[in-house]
Amino acid sequence: MDTKTPASFQEKAMELLIADADKIARLIRVQMEHLTMPQCPLYEEVLDTQMFGLSREIEFATKLGLIEREKGKEILDSLEKELSAVHDAHTKK
Repeated sequence: MDTKTPASFQEKAMELLIADADKIARLIRVQMEHLTMPQCPLYEEVLDTQMFGLSREIEFATKLGLIEREKGKEILDSLEKELSAVHDAHTKK
């Protein structure tokens, strides 16, 4: 018998989406520190692909009713701000 409640599914969905956003931020930090400059096509491609994937995950979770659209927007906005700060810090070096 499955004892999971809808609330636990919602909490798990948020945890997974936030973890994916954190992975993207870490990936970009490592890439900028060790591999490439922000203007590099590879950097842009990785960032675009990862952000697109996360946005699709958020859209899917929203359609299932696991998260509110606003929460998903907050995750993306927060990640974009963090990536912008990382980008700015590395371009000012």
